[in-house]
Amino acid sequence: MYPTINFYINGEFTNGNATQHQAIINPATLENLGQLPIATTRDLDHALQSAQAAFESWRHSSPMERSKILRKVAQLCRDRAEEIGRHITLDQGKPLAESVGEVKSCADHADWHAEECRRIYGRVIPPRDPRVRQIVVKEPIGVCAAFTPWNFPFNQAIRKISAAIGAGCTIIIKGPEDSPSAVMAIARIFHEAGLPQGVLNVVWGVPAEISDYLIRSPIVRKVSFTGSVPVGKQLAALAGAHMKPITMELGGHSPVLVFPDVDIARVAKQLAYFKIRNAGQVCISPTRFYIHDAIYDEFKKTFIDILANINIGDGLDPETDMGPLAHERRLATMDQFVQNALKHGGKIELGGKRLDKTGYFYAPTVISELDDQAQLMTEEPFGPIAPLTRFHDTEEVLRRANALPYGLAAYAFTNHLQTAHQVSNALQAGMVSINHFGVALPETPFGGIKDSGIGSEGGIETFDGYVVTKFITQR
Repeated sequence: MYPTINFYINGEFTNGNATQHQAIINPATLENLGQLPIATTRDLDHALQSAQAAFESWRHSSPMERSKILRKVAQLCRDRAEEIGRHITLDQGKPLAESVGEVKSCADHADWHAEECRRIYGRVIPPRDPRVRQIVVKEPIGVCAAFTPWNFPFNQAIRKISAAIGAGCTIIIKGPEDSPSAVMAIARIFHEAGLPQGVLNVVWGVPAEISDYLIRSPIVRKVSFTGSVPVGKQLAALAGAHMKPITMELGGHSPVLVFPDVDIARVAKQLAYFKIRNAGQVCISPTRFYIHDAIYDEFKKTFIDILANINIGDGLDPETDMGPLAHERRLATMDQFVQNALKHGGKIELGGKRLDKTGYFYAPTVISELDDQAQLMTEEPFGPIAPLTRFHDTEEVLRRANALPYGLAAYAFTNHLQTAHQVSNALQAGMVSINHFGVALPETPFGGIKDSGIGSEGGIETFDGYVVTKFITQR
């Protein structure tokens, strides 16, 4: 059965003062799964006050205590991965194996933060005067407000929550209304792991209203957001107006460069399956394919053959390779990209249309012969559409890959060491992966540059956003 969705405020699961609710829809069947409460300002004030009160004691908690709770969270994630994963598939749509894998990988995130939160070290600065002591300490920043997306609802939430709690902060999180079960499961896990009341608070509602109210509150001292570039810029501007630090993990438009010295069949298969992961609704999905002219035709044929034979259907079916898009508005967006591609001389090699079945299904789509001004080459589609273009030399493709104002992830496939070195240095992205898809591990930085964000949601850098530096000098 699909779980009941509540607020989680001051250690209690409650509907608070909500009088309005939003339907939760299964994107594969269009079944109504349940109702989600819409927070009022009274509910938000309750969450703010609870988080502030809890911070007064949690900020002084032992890192060992925080570590112990996060360890317990990791174990509960592993124990409940199948159940939680099933609920994620119901409200988000991705295949069950992907959903369960998401939860299990998040156990690693909790474990990693449990270790590293014990190592948020300061330092001693040798003084010029021997009578003076100079030290630097790292202190928790305060109450944090976090806003997380629907595409990886468990992963994106637990990254922010684990970092904030591990650093000694308290947090209010507004999860995704379209796929809320994951954040609800996280709240229950932290509750059962013994997290003190008020340290974690979960609210739901109208995104623009909640983000505006929380960011403007003087109680909130840190803002973390994962989502689109336009919304991220709005929230960053609002946070900046109140001098509040931010972590922004925003959209990208990831180039993938395939050079002529690769095993074409192997690389085409890797890229095809990575492209359809979560129906292409992945911020680090390869979205601009640059294939060397010498292998373009063979790569295209192999790539299309693989995508033409994947199984599309309900994520609960074990035979499914790709599920539906998360909501109906994504279908209209895919159609828009395809129509624009045709205007720019694009040729539909595969798909290019919605599937004639119940649910928000869109066919895996391959489009060739596009120019670099087409919408598909300048904006992230966030769906199962792959534009294939040719390139002739390395300098040319690097210039094209770096031409956009985005810089989240980038990929290159080559067996030539010099080429790998050149492109890894030249690609303008926060994460560059050569010959595999090696990003998004707990211990590695996760974040972008340019319009794709500020700060990191992984690696030791993640704690930088949740602590403040204090310099103490004493004579």
